[in-house]
Amino acid sequence: MTADLAERIVVCTLAERPELRPQLFSAEFAAAVPEFLRHDGTGALYYRHGLDRHLDYVLVAADRDQPDRVIARAVSVPFALAGGIPEREELPDRGWEEVIRWAHADHVAGRAPNAVSALEIMVLPPYRGRGVSQLMLGRLRANTRARGIADLYGPVRPTEKHLEPQTPFAEYVAQTRDDGLPWDSWVRAHIRMGGRIVKVAPCSMVVAGTLAEWRGWTGLPFDQSGDAIVPGALAPVHVAWEQNHAVYVEPNVWIHHRTSE
Repeated sequence: MTADLAERIVVCTLAERPELRPQLFSAEFAAAVPEFLRHDGTGALYYRHGLDRHLDYVLVAADRDQPDRVIARAVSVPFALAGGIPEREELPDRGWEEVIRWAHADHVAGRAPNAVSALEIMVLPPYRGRGVSQLMLGRLRANTRARGIADLYGPVRPTEKHLEPQTPFAEYVAQTRDDGLPWDSWVRAHIRMGGRIVKVAPCSMVVAGTLAEWRGWTGLPFDQSGDAIVPGALAPVHVAWEQNHAVYVEPNVWIHHRTSE
């Protein structure tokens, strides 16, 4: 990131600027991910029902030249890990979806969080490839620390994995460059910023739908059973033509950041 751009980007929590909330769900941000990813069965538990509880954990970025236009967002959620809670001695294999469910269960139970999970970092196209994602990750760590929590986790979606959908996920994550750093650019950015790979979350997100729904989401025919390669998917989509449904199971990789200075 150039010094000029770094000086222009202003980041705050959504609690500090609630009037910017509608922009987080604008068509620009919606278009930043494949349509099918917006139809998993768990996301609404956070984005429709839990977001109001976690405004201090949602970051928005604007350019000083256009202070009322959001150009990036970073979404996270506090949760309780370990501490004698059954089934929480380690990060979940169900990754993104399960940590949302954990946070909801913690709210219902009145349980205090001791960790934070990033859920997404999204940058609008004109600002991509300029270091804004890394800036937002750094601000997520700082915001987590400001809330008195020492551990930030994230079920990370590798940026280039969709180019190799048939490569086993664990094999892909293990690929490194000649300098020993991860091959994938987004995983590499996390490691360069002090992150540590913990484990693979093989079932981080599940998107299931009828064949008609999948045709609408992707424009593909889905006219036979078997694995279908879908643009933007990290793994093949499993199609059951006779049963009139298709299922996508997305793997992610858990990465851990300590938030101390």
